[in-house]
Amino acid sequence: MLYHRLEDCFASGQYARTTRKSYLGHLRGYETFLAEADSKEVSSESAAAYLTYLARERQVSASSQNQAFNALLFLFRKVLDQPFEPYGVQRVKRRRYVPVILSEEEIAMVFSEMEGTSLLVAQLLYGSGLRLTECLSLRVQSLDFDQLRVTIHRGKGGKDRAVPLSKVLVDDLRAQLKRCRTLYEEDLAEGYAGAFPPETGSPRKWATRMKEWPWQFLFPQENLTQVPEKDELRRFHLHETSFSKRLKAAVRRAGIHKRVSAHTFRHSFASHLLVHGYDIRSIQEMLGHSDIKTTMIYLQTVPTLSKKEMQSPLDFWKLG
Repeated sequence: MLYHRLEDCFASGQYARTTRKSYLGHLRGYETFLAEADSKEVSSESAAAYLTYLARERQVSASSQNQAFNALLFLFRKVLDQPFEPYGVQRVKRRRYVPVILSEEEIAMVFSEMEGTSLLVAQLLYGSGLRLTECLSLRVQSLDFDQLRVTIHRGKGGKDRAVPLSKVLVDDLRAQLKRCRTLYEEDLAEGYAGAFPPETGSPRKWATRMKEWPWQFLFPQENLTQVPEKDELRRFHLHETSFSKRLKAAVRRAGIHKRVSAHTFRHSFASHLLVHGYDIRSIQEMLGHSDIKTTMIYLQTVPTLSKKEMQSPLDFWKLG
């Protein structure tokens, strides 16, 4: 596999770190499949066989097979400059599911078992409907206290969007910014190279900006990171695993027996907005969904969009 050409295409296309990681994982799986097959030729036919293998033998989910398809599409069209026509692929049927939702009381119980930065992250996930990576990647300039708005730059699909900022969190966020400022000034005194830059854009463009205050992470990692190839110290944001471990412990202490992850707060954000009368298209915009069908899944999480209890139309009849 031509990994150096892959990296060049990733860079020129400004693909996100998570997308690169996903594509590389699937392409390594395709490489292993070719090595174990009778034919080692990279072709649309072998790619179709690999996608069918994922469905039949590996029994992956529909989303995993779709990710593999997109990775192969990228390989053929962007890297190899070849047509991609994988005919006869057995596709995995997408299973409809109802996302796990926490009630307002359950969310309050989880919050009561958290503290400090982890609590503030959880409150933003729920209060603004953010994905975990979006929340942890927030920069100082992402917050607008006057408009009570959080701006997500280069979210999923490379899109920007604005989401509501709860006024309940303003004081705690101002305190977080104060702590970040102290850390930032200490870093400057030690001669650090700045925060890690966004994954897209020219490195020359970010060279000086990453030392500027607006570009510092809202939730910085505790320690500086050594960048060996450049012999410099930079500060990254809080790692996803660190928060997930704290959340898991808080859910256990709260005695909640649902399968809760960071994404559960985002699901609950959408579901609770529906309960309080928000229309589905407004929620779609806040969540950053490209397709309204993705947002429609939350209609299954609420019993009714009206304040009345569900009834049979027969009960409305006036008989006798």
